[in-house]
Order: sequence, then C-alpha cells, then structure tokens
Amino acid sequence: MDKLAIELQADTIPSIVVEAASKYAEITAIRDGKESLSYAELPSKTFEVAKGLMSLGVEKGDRVAIWAPNSLRWILAAIGLQMAGAVLVPLNTRMKALEAQAIIERSGAKVLLCVGDFLSKDYAYEIQQSAPTCLEKIVVMSSRAAPLKPQMLDWGDMIFRGGATSESQLLERLADLKPSDASDLMFTSGTTGKPKGVVSVHSACIQAFREYVRVLKLKPGERYLVINPFFHTFGYKAGWVAGLLAGATILPEQVFDADTVLHRIESERINILPGPPTLYLSLLAHPTLEHRDLSSLRVAVTGASTIPPVLIESMRNTLGIETVTTAYGLTECGGLATICDPASSADVIAQTSGSAIDGTEVAIFDQDGNALPKGQSGEVCIRGFHVMKAYFEDPKATADTIDENHWLHTGDIGELDADGNLKITGRIKDMFIVGGFNCYPAEIEAALAENQQIEQSAVIGVPDERMGEVGCVYIVVKNGCTLDEAEVIRWSRERMSNYKVPRYVRFVDSLPVNASNKVLKNELVQQFNLNA
Repeated sequence: MDKLAIELQADTIPSIVVEAASKYAEITAIRDGKESLSYAELPSKTFEVAKGLMSLGVEKGDRVAIWAPNSLRWILAAIGLQMAGAVLVPLNTRMKALEAQAIIERSGAKVLLCVGDFLSKDYAYEIQQSAPTCLEKIVVMSSRAAPLKPQMLDWGDMIFRGGATSESQLLERLADLKPSDASDLMFTSGTTGKPKGVVSVHSACIQAFREYVRVLKLKPGERYLVINPFFHTFGYKAGWVAGLLAGATILPEQVFDADTVLHRIESERINILPGPPTLYLSLLAHPTLEHRDLSSLRVAVTGASTIPPVLIESMRNTLGIETVTTAYGLTECGGLATICDPASSADVIAQTSGSAIDGTEVAIFDQDGNALPKGQSGEVCIRGFHVMKAYFEDPKATADTIDENHWLHTGDIGELDADGNLKITGRIKDMFIVGGFNCYPAEIEAALAENQQIEQSAVIGVPDERMGEVGCVYIVVKNGCTLDEAEVIRWSRERMSNYKVPRYVRFVDSLPVNASNKVLKNELVQQFNLNA
C-alpha cells in the first residue's frame, strides 16, 4: 500500500481511493444490501477489477462502458477500469438497446460491463444481438436467467482471469496514470439530434468536488443515499466520488420509490440526500410523512431553473434538513460550476444557483460576445479548470462551444445578481428538463421521423407539477394515414427512453413557420397554454 501511494499521482480518482483507505480505514465505504466494503478493503477490490480488465486486453486510453443501475459493483467497475488507465463510458439505463449500441459504437468501447436481468430486461442479450464490432467482451455484473453466450463472461470469471496479471503490471499502469488523463466520456444529447461525447479529466473532477464537499461540510462516516443515477454526473461525481472524498458511507439506490426512500432514511439513518426537486416534492406529499423519523437528514442538494421558495422552506422545516442548497452545472463542465451558500435565504437558494466555485469564472455575454453587467440577461458562459477537454472526435462542435478565450458557451440564458449569484432564466438551446433529465426536441423529432405515418413533428416542453416539465408533440399526419395519441405514445416507448416519450400529443393540419420555414415553437407554447 505504501508503494502504491507513492506511485499514484495526486488528483486522480484511483488516488483518492488509496488516500481514503489510509484516512478512513475502519469506516464503511459502500453498503449495498448485504454487501459491504470498508475503506481499507476498497483498494484491493478495485485492483481485482483493474487486473481482470487488463487480462481482457484493456489498454491505457481504451474506452470501457457500464450499462447498469446503481450498485456497489458499478463503483468497483468504474474505479477498476480507471485504475487500468481506461476511460469510463456510462450508459443511461433508460436507453433502449439501439440507443446503447450507438453510443458503444461511437465511443469505440472495447468492453461493456452490464447488469444481467433488470426491470424485466436482459441487457446483455439485447446488446449482444447486434453488438458493434469494436465490442470484444460483455461482462455480466449480476444474475441472469439465460446462459452466457461466447462473447460474455460473468463478473467472477473476469476477476479470476485477473489472476494472470501481476501486481507489478498493475503498479506500472497506475504509475502511468496522470491527473490530465481522461477519466470519462459522457454522451450528452445535442440540438442536432445526435449525442456528443464529453471528454473530462481526472483532476477537474477531483478539484470541483473537493469544493462541493467543503461547501456542504460533508463528514467522514455520514451516510449518503445516492438515488441519482451513476450514469449522470449528479450520481457519479456529486454522488459516489464526493462520498469517497468525504469518507462518507455510500448507499446506492437503484430506483426512486418514496416508500423505500422514507424507510431507508429511518432505518439506515441517512444524512445526505441530494436529488431533483421532484424527489423532495414526493417525500413531502407522502401520506405517512408525519409518522416518519427523518431527524438524521442533514444535507440536501437540488437544482432547476426555477424552484418555489416554499419548497426550500419545507425542506428545512418539514423535512428538518439543516443544509439545503442548489447548484448549477452541465456535463461539459463536469457537472458543477456554481453552488449556493447554504446559509443564504430561501429566496436566494430557490431563485438562484449560487456563485462560481473556486477556480471558475461565470460571465453573461450578449449575442456579439460582449460581457454584460450584473442584472442583464444573456448567455451563461463558464471558464475554468473543469471545462471539458473536448467533444469526442468532434473538433467542429468543440470549436463552436469553447471560444478562443476558453469560455464554454452553455446555451443557457441567465443573469448575475449584485452578489454574483447566477439565475437561469431560459435556454438558447431547444431543450427542456424532465425530472432532472435533459430532453432535446431535435433528438425526439429525429426519432419520430422514422414513423411512416408522421409527415412532420415539433416537440416542446410544457409545465408539469411533478416532473417540472414534460414533452408535448405537435404532429402533422401524412395524407391517408390515421394515428391517435395512444399509438404515438406506444410507438415512442418502444424506441426511446421513457423520459423522452411525449406526455401530450396534439394533431394539427400544419405547423406555424416563419419566412425561413423554421417552426415557431413559441406559438405552439402559446397554443398549448390556451388549451390547457
């Protein structure tokens, strides 16, 4: 262990695992059902995964994908592949197989670690049916009813094969890992309808979330229930990585259910519970809330463009959470750019996303690229250590997003108040957020274009009390075709992630357009509001 600590450079995700093993040795690092690992045990378990992947031919810089819900093994897999020098490619568990296959192919992932049977789906089988040529092995991380195919192996077999990789080979790989190396490649949907891969580096993640831990005053041994999915920066970087930095006990949760979460808060004395506003609204609306003991809760972090101040007050007073705050970030800046001082008023926390974290600048630019003074609205731009390295194999998109002065153009509209707190007021990008997940109309419209009965479609985001926003699609049906709302929703559910499926379907003879034949979506929003 001493030798390993010397070999590892600071500010990589593997290095914080080794550091935490000496600082928090006796504290439970991860507890998942009956499985539990202390911080002292964590390095050896991740070494096993690293050696197993190396035995499968994973080299430094290779991409390795994970397609699975939150679990202890997800964390071991991510750290292990990074110890092997590989780049993590997290896949959204809500993706259909075709969506996941496309990301695997675009990333060039050599190995996929995926869940076996989950929510009535056989993930390994669905991928294996038409696996991209780049994919050499599928490691099944959990139980699966069907037998393994030749391209597959189970978790235990991967660990066993790792015995052929020597300790010195692993140490050599670890010694070669640098803070400036890519840690992850996370695909985020774009307004072009084609997801773009965001390349981030180890040091940016560690520096940003050390600040997150500092602001929230996270403490060793606190119990951190991570409901936010690990395939998202909220569950990955603000979740288990922040937990490791703080020496907290990480408790993964696979699917949000208010009953289950309330029971876990009580029985496991949960201290830290981040999530989208919908999570807290669900807890506050639960019929048994007044009979529950939530006194252990100390920290909550949420975020959205608009949150009613009464929600912040209810989180503090009804749920009894001492530290409640909001933050802002996007995948292109590693998930964190600003955070509110928890001592701020409910109005400030609800209506702003706080100020820039150390090492970060936030500015508001007009359409000509000029910085605007406080109080004026324009595009939110970010500059700092955590701005992405690039869009994967897409220099044009990178140049379009990061200017010559290193400002990341977010596409969000906002303003800074007198104290430097950021308020998001809109989005340049044609996007809406469903329960914390970004939805891009161009991507949904591209999918709907494959329906042979649809001539034209336009998707907008509309308000929803529970989810914040949901999708509404306006459809022009081809001549001679018949289509109803139920059929559109059924067809969409078979082909896209659930959160992308439009909640409302409206049929029209034509879509409103301007002189350039661009759909006037503001008119569709007005039309929806008039008929709501």
